[in-house]
Amino acid sequence: MKMPKVKTKNIKDFSKKIPKKLAVYAFLTFLGILLIFSIISVFIFYQNVTLAQRKEIEVSESPLGFDKTIYQQVLDVWEQKEKRFNELDSEEYLNIFITID
Repeated sequence: MKMPKVKTKNIKDFSKKIPKKLAVYAFLTFLGILLIFSIISVFIFYQNVTLAQRKEIEVSESPLGFDKTIYQQVLDVWEQKEKRFNELDSEEYLNIFITID
């Protein structure tokens, strides 16, 4: 079976006419794009709602606990960062815009 030749000139002409047609029918184009995105957003919303209703909430048997050692480690890291930040603030830099006479 022989494949028909695709004429690139026809494709180029068609692709040049598309923006003009969209501009001439701007309101219809706007409504079409609005409709397409509305359908997509309704589909996504529906999927999220149905998935949320189907999935059961898992309740853990043991309550959440507070680990003091991890909390102390986090506080230590914060203190180290604060010390480094304050050391940068106390450092004096030369003013390059002062002229020496």
